[in-house]
Amino acid sequence: MEIRKQRGKQVGRLTVTEQIDQKHQEDLQRLRGFRLLDDDFLTKCFEGDTASIELVLQIVLEKPDLKVLDVRTQVFVENLLNRSVRLDILATDSTGAKLNVEVQRSDKGAGRKRARYNSSMMDANLLKKGEDFDKLPETWVIFITENDVMGKGLPLYPIERCFLGTGERFEDGSHILYVNGAYRGDTPIGKLMHDFSCTDAADMYYGTLADRVRFFKESKEGIEIMCRAMEDMRNQTLKEGAINSAKRMLADGILTLEKIAEYAGLPLDEVKKLKAERTA
Repeated sequence: MEIRKQRGKQVGRLTVTEQIDQKHQEDLQRLRGFRLLDDDFLTKCFEGDTASIELVLQIVLEKPDLKVLDVRTQVFVENLLNRSVRLDILATDSTGAKLNVEVQRSDKGAGRKRARYNSSMMDANLLKKGEDFDKLPETWVIFITENDVMGKGLPLYPIERCFLGTGERFEDGSHILYVNGAYRGDTPIGKLMHDFSCTDAADMYYGTLADRVRFFKESKEGIEIMCRAMEDMRNQTLKEGAINSAKRMLADGILTLEKIAEYAGLPLDEVKKLKAERTA
């Protein structure tokens, strides 16, 4: 328990109000350090904002005429039998193409098989029953990574299926692109990656992105939105911890469901659901 001090002496434990205020100050400090390379901040900045994601896609895909019609963030793509995925950003352009943008600070989180899996999960959810395979839209999985995960010093790493014998592209409409967030240069992609690493909107090149960052870091409304988002993230982390604890207790098979619910701090119905999923 944290102790409040005055003139070097303990004067008692922090009140609930003081604890809340302290947590708020910590959130504000954390917010000041956020960059677009932090996926939680990125998805909030791009939520419902077609202009920002349109700018990013125009630059990384080198398509200045690309138009984004729709953008959604934190899109849950469910797999009823196996692993589901949550996409940072899912956009649709004027041609109907679907574009998944992921931001990864950890090299491990940008693994090649993860890009493959994201691509396959997108495909699995893009056709209605009975619809012809030719109706499958073009898809892009784009990883913007803090480090040069491919290690070649290039700004962009496009990956395409091809005929090995000739090098000719297979042209199945599926694309993967890695963007080197460590790249710097006097080019559009170099300036964009600079902006993704900025904590201060005043230091950014692109006004569209700077305006969004400024709103969430400097305006009262934007700061309130981000503070609520950080509180939600804390609550989600606590819930995930409780669920993991419950799963471990279920695996032990010693405690009753009622005791597991009590110790994990979860509703009994949720523990019963976890048990059913484990049995299945």
